[in-house]
Amino acid sequence: MSKDFAVTNPATNEVVEKFDTFSDEQIQEVLAKSNEAFQTWRETPIEERAKIVSRAAELFKERKGELAKIAAQEMGKSTPEGEWEINFSGDILQFYADNAPEHNKDQPVDVPGGKATLRRLPIGTLLGIMPWNYPFYQVARFAGPNLMNGNCIILKHAEITPKSAAIIEEIFREAGLPEGVYINVYADHKQIEEIIGDKRVQGVSLTGSERAGAAVAEIAGRNLKKVVLELGSTDPYIILDAADVTKAAEEAWVKRIENVGQACTSNKRIIVMEDIYDEFVDEMVRIAEGMKQADPTQPGENQYYPMSSREAAENLDKQVKNAVDNGAKVRTGGNLHETAAYYEPTVLTDVPVGSDSYYEEFFGPVAEIYKVSSEKEAVELANNSNYGLGGAVFSDDTERATKVADQIETGMIHVNLGQYFSPVLPFGGVKNSGFGRELSVFALDEFVNKQYLYIND
Repeated sequence: MSKDFAVTNPATNEVVEKFDTFSDEQIQEVLAKSNEAFQTWRETPIEERAKIVSRAAELFKERKGELAKIAAQEMGKSTPEGEWEINFSGDILQFYADNAPEHNKDQPVDVPGGKATLRRLPIGTLLGIMPWNYPFYQVARFAGPNLMNGNCIILKHAEITPKSAAIIEEIFREAGLPEGVYINVYADHKQIEEIIGDKRVQGVSLTGSERAGAAVAEIAGRNLKKVVLELGSTDPYIILDAADVTKAAEEAWVKRIENVGQACTSNKRIIVMEDIYDEFVDEMVRIAEGMKQADPTQPGENQYYPMSSREAAENLDKQVKNAVDNGAKVRTGGNLHETAAYYEPTVLTDVPVGSDSYYEEFFGPVAEIYKVSSEKEAVELANNSNYGLGGAVFSDDTERATKVADQIETGMIHVNLGQYFSPVLPFGGVKNSGFGRELSVFALDEFVNKQYLYIND
């Protein structure tokens, strides 16, 4: 059963605003309007599309303060993190406005007996199913390339971020996007299944949980629809050595606590060599215990903010308790707020490798730390995962770290940096982390008809 679309302040657990789920009749109207808009949008010169998408990029940045406050109220993101996300969203849209016209140009191909041209043609209406953790960035990286391709978009956002969803559509319309090209819907699970199955919809992109991805992929497969999936992960973060262990711990903590630990590419499993392990754990405990509960709209130093919802915090609390029952140790934290969505920053060690808890994704402020005695053991532990999204390897010897990074089974891997953010680089994973790529010019090739035209001499 689907939840209601509502803004619930996670800092207080109070419902601020509700939004009505669309009726079945409204969904049919959306499908008809999107299909009609496609007939015109597909013929709009790509240079004209670029002007609109570029203006949307400007509007995101111009309104970043307003949008960041909405995200803080809806899912607890601190306003500085929200403003960073919105600026990056603008950068992504601008990247596609700047690069799609050249990338999508017709390409002549040498063949005997005639002339051949490879063309990238729009395919129609796409459904985007987006998560709450980065309510603007996730949409930008889906909408940017596909609007430039000439496709139309129906966007179903998370139930807890309906206000963000509405304002994104508003921004695109203000930027000059014709009516029907981008439509926000408040749809339930049954309606989503009907949208995917509708012959006017040509593909679906989902960012979310492994379970949601499997469900959507099954529906899409049954209806022979193209799918791009970006799902969960338990990203490894390997520290082979560190001359300054305190600094290494501080860098690892900053990465882990980003967005209150609610990021697909968080360093979910921190893997540390045994000679610095004890000192590293002590430093992580010290840092965690120095964090103070705070309001995301009034951010400061050494603060932690609420998770996205009370339900999310309760689920994380159950995961930690189950891990302890399996043999893990809580070094600090592990406490759930009485009523709101705050979960105390937690350091967890000794999670038994191979246990159910080991394979789970802890989507919140929990630092799991593992001790290894060799590079071989570190690689084996890193790759012992059902997922394969991102990861990082650290060493004062860059060559050593790179050799280990070469052995990690993920879609993205970093050396001596937790994560690099750029629209230029492709985003996506392997294993149960999904398939397909977002960002970079690769995203422009996911939902297009790579048609060849052959003219016989």
